[in-house]
Amino acid sequence: MIPRAIWIRTKTDMNRITTLCAAALLATSATGAMAQSQGDWTLGLGLGTVSPKEDNGTVAGAKLEIDKNTQVTLTFEYFIADNLGIEVLAATPFTHDLDLGGADIGEVKHLPPTVSINYHFQTKTAFTPFAGIGVNYTTALDVDSPLGDLELDDSWGAALHLGVDYAISDRGALRADLRWMDIDMDAELNGTDIGTAEVDPMVFGISYIMKF
Repeated sequence: MIPRAIWIRTKTDMNRITTLCAAALLATSATGAMAQSQGDWTLGLGLGTVSPKEDNGTVAGAKLEIDKNTQVTLTFEYFIADNLGIEVLAATPFTHDLDLGGADIGEVKHLPPTVSINYHFQTKTAFTPFAGIGVNYTTALDVDSPLGDLELDDSWGAALHLGVDYAISDRGALRADLRWMDIDMDAELNGTDIGTAEVDPMVFGISYIMKF
């Protein structure tokens, strides 16, 4: 049998713990998500890492490998309806080293602007997950190769978008997101078709979002 003094102390401690837990839950619930209404727009500034898939295709009879790169990203999203926004992704040029059959064949500098339509799922917490689908356009700004005149054609493809915002105020949030882009760029060397660079990257991003 538990002595009464110990039982009272234990019960008091449990009540305190319960009260603290309830207060923590209320505090979390009080921090509402950053709501998005029709006519709102947001601006995001962050970093994005373009990580091409492992198998980038066969070019000139050899296996092509493209490394990853991180650059500054900028997003603009306009809400055409409550929780539904059209977003434009821009960035500073990404630069990727190119490896063909184990040998360095130069580098490519490109831009992958993407337009998506995102749906933001409202919750009663500070977290707002979202999902989107869109179109990516990738253009090679410059290709530097010791092999000669290496060119990569522009690419159009689908883009998928998943992420979550964590509201730190009614007009500011921290964002973590993930994109997949369908990027296939036909390659030419000295005017001769030598294959297709199958990039198809995952793009990992973190950013600060401001609502206006």
